[in-house]
Amino acid sequence: MSKKVDGPLTQAAEALFKPFASEKLQLSNRVVMAPMTRAHSPNGVPGADVAAYYRRRAENGVGLIVTEGTIIDHPAGTGNPSVPSFHGEAPLEGWARVVAGVHEAGGKIVPQLWHVGMTRPNGSLPNPEAPSVGPSGLGLDGQKINEPLSVEEIESIVEAFGRAAAEAKRIGFDGIELHGAHGYLIDQFFWEQTNLRDDLYGGDLVSRTKFAADIVKACRSAVGEDFPIILRISQWKSGFYEAKLAKTPEELRQFLTPLVEAGVDIFHCSTRRFWEPEFAGSDLNLAGWVKKLTGKPTITVGSVGLDGEFNGAFRGQSSNVTEIGGLLERLEREEFDLVAVGRSLLADPSWAAKVRDGRFDELQPFKAEALQTLF
Repeated sequence: MSKKVDGPLTQAAEALFKPFASEKLQLSNRVVMAPMTRAHSPNGVPGADVAAYYRRRAENGVGLIVTEGTIIDHPAGTGNPSVPSFHGEAPLEGWARVVAGVHEAGGKIVPQLWHVGMTRPNGSLPNPEAPSVGPSGLGLDGQKINEPLSVEEIESIVEAFGRAAAEAKRIGFDGIELHGAHGYLIDQFFWEQTNLRDDLYGGDLVSRTKFAADIVKACRSAVGEDFPIILRISQWKSGFYEAKLAKTPEELRQFLTPLVEAGVDIFHCSTRRFWEPEFAGSDLNLAGWVKKLTGKPTITVGSVGLDGEFNGAFRGQSSNVTEIGGLLERLEREEFDLVAVGRSLLADPSWAAKVRDGRFDELQPFKAEALQTLF
């Protein structure tokens, strides 16, 4: 049985289902499907089951779908051969079918372009001979594993992101998202614990943004001025939940400025719990602060509609449905512009339609088994 959620239909409909329009992206509502790794694409190729999985969300009223992380053209981009690729004929044909299905259902979709960096163990498939790479060759715990990336290797990865962006536009996606969060490669350049470089790509907070800024510029060059570029960022890292890239609003401003100048259109601000304040003295969350400091649209995310944060899912923990009144109030105040929904949508493809129609008593709780299934 799902737990009944009390909340006014008019508030949900008005806040979450008001159209969104920015300079480069127009959506029918404010509901975003958050990127969630599914690893249901053997040999990196998304099949008909993956296409149907995304289409179901579009059919049920999700305004924008952000795909699971997809791997750019680099041999150490992933350590899991079932994570989808975003290069090569067969994977891109699979993604073209995904796009077609979502568009036929009236939705919009962007791929999340990803490189996992040093979170990949050396020797991992599908390319065990390729060493894992990072700015300083360090794991998230700061221990040295491999040699730092050379400038030439950095430039080749930047070019690979640009090629992926061009392919996204070619096969009909509505924009791209770059995964710059959670301790993966781009975020490893951001974080002082994993980036000890003293060249152009490191040394201080602003210099540590150069890799991401170069990627944004390469993508912009590849897709033109009118194609939306979303950047996902987070303070926390996998296993390091108290980590901070920016400890104050002023540091956050310094961090964001080069990324805005490079061409980011929307920031996807990943937190574990959307209601938690980012800095003392203000109830603004990370998405709220980023919008305030940059003027750019932001996406909030983190345990939307559930009473437990997502890391528990990987320990086999379920989460119950909970009310979203506080979220709606923040959205109505325009603290942020869009709301990414993760596990609620993973377990219940009809989540958006049920909220839109006031069918709160039909919302499904999240069970950890949902991670194994493409509902």
